[in-house]
Amino acid sequence: MEYLLVGRWILAFAILAVLGYPIGARLFSRFSTGGAGFAPIVGVTVVTIVAYWIGQIAFGWWTLWIGLAVLVALSAASTMDLDRLRAGDLSVDDDLPFNRRGAADAAVVFAAAFLLVIAIRSADPAVNPIGGEKFLDYGLLRTLLRAETLPPPDMWFAGEPLQYYYGGHLAATLLSGLTATPPQYAYNLALAGFYAMLVTAAFDLAGNVASERGLSRRRAGAFAAVFVGLAANLLTATQLLAGWLPEGIRRRVAELVAARAEPEAADLLAGVDGFSYWTASRVIPGTINEFPLFAWLNGDLHAHMMGGSFLLLAVAVAFAYWQTPAERLRRRRLLVFVVLPILGGFQIPTDTWSFPTIFGVAWLALAFAPARPLLLLPGGERIETVLRSVAGGDTTTDAPSGWEKKPLSTELCRTGGALVVAALSGAVGFVLGASFLLGASAGQTVAILEAADRSGLGALMVVHGAFLAAFLAFLFGTLGSGGRGALAVAVAFGAVSGVLFEFAALVVVAPLLVGGWIAFRLEREVGFETVLLVGGAGLVTIVELVYVAEEAGPGRLNTVFKTYFQVWVLWGVAMGPVLSDLFEPPERDRIADWWPSPDTRRFAGRAFVGLLVLTTLPYAALALDAHFDRHDAGTLDATAFLERDHPEEAPAIEWIDDNADAEATAIDREPTLLEAPGAYSSPSGLAATPSEPGMYAWNANPASSLTGIPTVAGWQHQIGYRGGDTYWSRANAVDRAYAGEEADRVAVLEEYGVTHVWVGPGERDRYGEVSFEQFDGVELAFETETVRIYRVDPAEVTT
Repeated sequence: MEYLLVGRWILAFAILAVLGYPIGARLFSRFSTGGAGFAPIVGVTVVTIVAYWIGQIAFGWWTLWIGLAVLVALSAASTMDLDRLRAGDLSVDDDLPFNRRGAADAAVVFAAAFLLVIAIRSADPAVNPIGGEKFLDYGLLRTLLRAETLPPPDMWFAGEPLQYYYGGHLAATLLSGLTATPPQYAYNLALAGFYAMLVTAAFDLAGNVASERGLSRRRAGAFAAVFVGLAANLLTATQLLAGWLPEGIRRRVAELVAARAEPEAADLLAGVDGFSYWTASRVIPGTINEFPLFAWLNGDLHAHMMGGSFLLLAVAVAFAYWQTPAERLRRRRLLVFVVLPILGGFQIPTDTWSFPTIFGVAWLALAFAPARPLLLLPGGERIETVLRSVAGGDTTTDAPSGWEKKPLSTELCRTGGALVVAALSGAVGFVLGASFLLGASAGQTVAILEAADRSGLGALMVVHGAFLAAFLAFLFGTLGSGGRGALAVAVAFGAVSGVLFEFAALVVVAPLLVGGWIAFRLEREVGFETVLLVGGAGLVTIVELVYVAEEAGPGRLNTVFKTYFQVWVLWGVAMGPVLSDLFEPPERDRIADWWPSPDTRRFAGRAFVGLLVLTTLPYAALALDAHFDRHDAGTLDATAFLERDHPEEAPAIEWIDDNADAEATAIDREPTLLEAPGAYSSPSGLAATPSEPGMYAWNANPASSLTGIPTVAGWQHQIGYRGGDTYWSRANAVDRAYAGEEADRVAVLEEYGVTHVWVGPGERDRYGEVSFEQFDGVELAFETETVRIYRVDPAEVTT
């Protein structure tokens, strides 16, 4: 295993954390840890955003050094007293918060999470395309390493810029440059780094949310780290339970769960023997219900996985706003109208799906924070006065008790005002990310989900059951008698409505939305964890009503896939303070009438928390055991499998990687490959064979994917962001180049400026035996037993 590389990456993250810490300490000045858990993300974010914007003009390793210079400058400025700095005094601010214990805790969590994924990936490092989109992700890393401007060229659509979100891959590329790491190793090291940043951020944010409420920071952080990094849904626990129940009962349970869930009853009845790490991510039919541990076990370096770290950074900024006193108006405006839009704008090219979530959470934080949101706007007090007058509330500016007595006034000023402010902040973020959106549009539309396609109750309970149980117990213990009554009504409403309107998700979300809102408006004994609770419930509701209609995946598959990952991250963080509250229940006078004694309450709370943990961790134990039992590569080289599994293609790919650029430059061309398109079928009538499907298979564009050299038409995946007509026009052209009339074949080579033709097993499966040696301007450049590579001068090629 490459221990020196691992050490270099840990050192690089440590340096970025040291430089990022002062900036984070300014942003998170009221965090008990000084935001130490966010220091690595802050460092990576600053460097990547700088490189992203400079790269729109020109991109190279020098952009990395400019990004680092900006990070150093911001870090130095953050260590100084801002008032003295404006006066020209460059002395260090002695009040800059630094919590050694918080920094040490964050370092331990980061190292543990990083090394866990290093162990996982060193056992199975391959970017094998089967079971995921590793060809896409590794190809993006390689094409960014070749790029001279941003967005980079599209490796699967030669001559056109990339239309896929690549911000996280850009960060991985910069980290590979900072550590002088070859891309085949950088792929897996970047996976470990992003996982570590996500888990450490969850640990730090949950700990600070809990600390604000007087709960144990470390305990809350540990719960959040476990639920974000290791926990899974209840499918594995259901499988284990089915193995212990009497035959008749367990069969009935399995049939009930399988009735509206993807796993078959036979899989559930098989118990541990039927366990597969894959099954737990396919519970709700027609969707992907991913959680972080599954994602990192599967090993794609996917946008939503990398975007999770940046999402939590933005959520932490919303919490920083939450903590900021009302009188510090300038700081609150800076957080809402400067920091959040910058992070949101960068999230668009990183993971567009989570851009709305950033400002949705911001809206909830604005609506429920102690400070009044409309005061962030010029003339905000006058707007409040008018709204209260319209709603019949108290017209004075300092009458919170009047607000509590006038719900309409409260919601107009708080909820409505927060919506306006969040929308303005989001609009600025949208403008900052508009250049990517305008270039990446593929005609996606929002569609209404039919009632028959909504999730079933059994599947929802398997996916969300642990979260729902914890959150309901938390809200029940927090609310007073009136609030508990409203919560009971919400539970009943959700159950009845779920049956009457075929909307089973209401059983899950209605109690959380109602209970969370009531807790904020009437009790005020909850904290930011309830913002995350309500925010996650809102996302679950949205995907049961609408979805993004696109050609990247059938129906709402992609919508649920990308949204549920965010739900898991938000709820996983919320579980930290929630479980801490249940584990060590605060003394609340109003629950003495229904709970026997503090000792009994404490025992029941700890038993309940233990049960939740025990039902969500079996997946990690079984999946990790199976992973290390099946795999033992002992390297982080993502392409080492080529020599083992594809020994004839491996030297051909190496030849293309080493020679294509130079040979294309010699004829004043950009290197362009011709490969069979990675398509399941084609309007031209040519189709992939059943044994070799057009996507997610080795023979689907291996040369372009493993080198980053653009091919004329790559994976059918391109339909999702270019449209079917555009993609098939190219795919059919490639078909003609391999199997058409000779004049058509030459015309395609000329039209697309092809410099190299790849003829491998995939091409022979699709077209039969083909040759290009009969054309002038084409010559055989390299050959193995299974691959021929032709060198082409498109200006000279003729029949």
